[in-house]
Amino acid sequence: MSDAYIQPPAAPPPQPAPLADERQTALIVYILMLVPFVVFVTHLVGLVIAYVSRDTAPDWLKSHYSYQINTFWMGLLYMVCAGLLCLILVGFVLIPLVMVWYIVR
Repeated sequence: MSDAYIQPPAAPPPQPAPLADERQTALIVYILMLVPFVVFVTHLVGLVIAYVSRDTAPDWLKSHYSYQINTFWMGLLYMVCAGLLCLILVGFVLIPLVMVWYIVR
């Protein structure tokens, strides 16, 4: 017989802990998208999180991230158009409407 010690199999390496549950991440992005009416930077943070999380999310959650990203870009386009229309005074009516649309969406 040999005196060699038989080592038990090594434990699998620990998995990195997720930052949050995937559903919570989507909820955080929704909240960050609504806060920019007070602090604008959070809107951009929410957009970046949505872009980063969309690739690794399950299929049912990818649609939420895509929806959030589309809402940001459409809202930005509408706000720029309303801002330009302020030159002919129509934009002053459109800006609150765009804000209501954004909140509802």
